Amino acid sequence: MKLAGFLFVVCCLALSSAEEIEKEEEVLVLTTKNFDDAVKQFDYILLEFYAPWCGHCKALAPEYAKAAQALVKDGSEVKLAKIDATKEPSLAEKHGVRGYPTLKFMKKGNLIDYNGGRQADDIINWVTKKTGPPAKELTSVDDAKSLIDAHNVVIVGFFKDAASDAAKVFIDVANSIDDHVFAITSDDKIFEEYKAEDGKIVLFKKFDEGKVVFDGEFVADKVKEFITVESLPLIVDFNQETAQKIFGGEIKSHLLLFLSKKEGHYESYVEGVKETAQKYKGQILFVTIDGDETDHERILEFFGMKKDNVPAMRIIKLEQDMSKYKPETDKLDAESIMKFVTDFAEGNLKRHLLTQDLPEDWDKESVKILVGTNFADIALDKTKNVLVEFYAPWCGHCKQLEPIYKELGDKFASMDDVVIAKMDSTANELEEVKVNSFPTIYLYKKETNEAIEYSGERTLEGLSKFVESGGEVGKAPEEAQDEDEDDDVPIKEEL
Repeated sequence: MKLAGFLFVVCCLALSSAEEIEKEEEVLVLTTKNFDDAVKQFDYILLEFYAPWCGHCKALAPEYAKAAQALVKDGSEVKLAKIDATKEPSLAEKHGVRGYPTLKFMKKGNLIDYNGGRQADDIINWVTKKTGPPAKELTSVDDAKSLIDAHNVVIVGFFKDAASDAAKVFIDVANSIDDHVFAITSDDKIFEEYKAEDGKIVLFKKFDEGKVVFDGEFVADKVKEFITVESLPLIVDFNQETAQKIFGGEIKSHLLLFLSKKEGHYESYVEGVKETAQKYKGQILFVTIDGDETDHERILEFFGMKKDNVPAMRIIKLEQDMSKYKPETDKLDAESIMKFVTDFAEGNLKRHLLTQDLPEDWDKESVKILVGTNFADIALDKTKNVLVEFYAPWCGHCKQLEPIYKELGDKFASMDDVVIAKMDSTANELEEVKVNSFPTIYLYKKETNEAIEYSGERTLEGLSKFVESGGEVGKAPEEAQDEDEDDDVPIKEEL
C-alpha cells in the first residue's frame, strides 16, 4: 500500500507538472523550465521560435493559433508550441535558431526542420502528413465532401485497385509533398458523385475552374508538375500567405504586375492578363503585387521602381543572377502583355540592367561613386588597383562598414594607382558582376583587371592589407559562400 501510495503521488505530481504548461489560443507556451516536460508528454510538437518585435512572427501568429485550435478540435495528437527566443536564448541556441520565425517539428524526440507554408491550412497539412498516412482513405461521399470543403486544394486519386502501378505513383507523390492534402478512394459512390474514372487524379480547388483532371503520363515528375501548376490560381496575388509558394515554387519565370488596389487597377487590368496567363500556364507564373503596401516597397526598389511607376509590369527569372526584363511600352492592355511575355518566352528580350544617373560630384570624396555608366571606365582601368564595395542602402552591415570604408578611402587618396570606390547595387546592375549578398567587396587588379573577392574582417587593417597585397591577403577562397543571411539580396529578404 505504501508503494502504491507513493506511485500515486508521483503520477499526480507528473500530471500536475504537465498541466502547468500555459496555453495561448491552444498554443503551448514553452520555456526552459517546461520544455522537457512537454517533449515527454507529447509525441508530436511543432515548435515556433519567435521574437516579439519580428514582423514575420506577428504575421504568422494568427495563422499559427488558428492551426493549433483546428488540431485540438479534430482531436489531433499534434500540439503547436511557441518559444520566445529573446527570453529563452539557451533553447534557441540549442536548436540552431538563426532567424525568426524558425519552426522545427519534434516527432517522438527526433527534430526535423519545418519547410511548409505559413497559412493555417499549410501548417495543418504539413504536420498531418508527418504523423499519418500520405493520403487519407475516403470511404463515403460524406467523407469526400467534408475533406474537399475544408481545404482550398485537395488532390484525390480514384483507383479501384490500390495496388496498381498508377496508385503506387500517386502515393509516392503524396508522400513527397507536404503542403497539400491528398486522398485516395475506391468507393463506387464517390466515383459516381464526382463522375470520376478509374485511374485518374483529380485536383479540387476553390478558385478558377474548381477542379482539374490529370491526363498526363503516370510518372512522379509529371504528376508533381501537374500539382505545382494547378494548385495555384492562374493569377496569384502576392502577400505574406502566398510569398513562399510564389518564389519558392518550381516555376522560376514570373510576370509581375505592379498595381494599386486603391486606384482600382485590379479591376482595370487583371482581366487583360488572363489570356496570356492561360497560354503560358506552367511556363510562367503570373503575379499581382499591390504597390500601395509598405511591405512591398523593397520589391519595387529591386526593380528600380517607385510607387509613381505603378501600374507597370516586369518579368523576373528567379535563377542565380535574378535577371529582370522591362517592356518597351508602359501600356498594360491585353495585346501589350501578350507581346511582352511572348518575346520573353521566345528569347527575344535583352536583360534590363538598372543604372543611376552619374552624380556630378562622383569623384569629389576619397571614396568614388560608381554607377552603371562609369563602372567600366573606373573599375577596369588597368593602370590602377580599384577596390569596389557593392552595397545596399538598407543593409545594416554596410552601414557599419561606412566609416571604416571612408577611412580607407582617405588612407589611399594620395596614391595615384589605387582607387577606393562603392556602388549601390540596388540601383545599378552589371552583366559581368553577380552580387549575392551585401556588402560584397572586389579588388580589380591593375594590368589584368582580375576581380578578387575580399573575405577578411571588415576592418581598416584587414582591408588595407588586401589592397596593399594586390588582393592576396584576405581574398575569398573559390566557391566561398556568405553565411550572413540577413545580408541577402532584396527579393530573397522579402521572402
